[in-house]
Amino acid sequence: MEFFRRDPNDFLSRLVTMDETWLYHYDPETKQQPMEWWHSGSPRPKKFRVQNSARKVLASMFWYQDGIFLIDYLPKGQTINAEYYSSLLLQLKNFFNEKRRGKVTKGVLLLHNPPAHRALATQKKLTYLGFQCLDYPPSPDLAPSDYHLFPGLKKQWKGRHFSSDAEVIAAADTWLGRHFFLLNGLQKLQQRAKKCIELRGEYVE
Repeated sequence: MEFFRRDPNDFLSRLVTMDETWLYHYDPETKQQPMEWWHSGSPRPKKFRVQNSARKVLASMFWYQDGIFLIDYLPKGQTINAEYYSSLLLQLKNFFNEKRRGKVTKGVLLLHNPPAHRALATQKKLTYLGFQCLDYPPSPDLAPSDYHLFPGLKKQWKGRHFSSDAEVIAAADTWLGRHFFLLNGLQKLQQRAKKCIELRGEYVE
């Protein structure tokens, strides 16, 4: 994390992280969750193998130290290809031009993971927009969305049933609209990267 060592405040003010996650219409509870509803004298509940529902929504989220500024839900029948992803990058550029003008003078540092970002057309768009990409970490232990943002979102999803994509999106927007100390999540990146190096790539708790 050379950028962080040189100037932590500058690094955090410029860093934008993006990742995707599936939001299911039904995500079953973990084995531990039902235990919260049973005391020691209760009959042991029968356990059935339950899987995630086939119906789901793909959410792409861009966020930085001050908040989540873009959540995109992939329309049915579409895939995230270079053209589609480039349109999201353009929205990112417009956001910084309008809302963050003068606050990021050295350009955006983008930490993103979707396969579409490796396409040649996407690389050209990134260069045109002036974004500098950071190498995405090989482990979810070092991906801010995976260790800081998505776990809380997925936890409140467990055991809930949604009847439509619209209900899923509304629930996600409500949860993500709250303040979740995103700066704290980015600050942990440097600490976790250092620990991962010390552990030679082993799991970071």
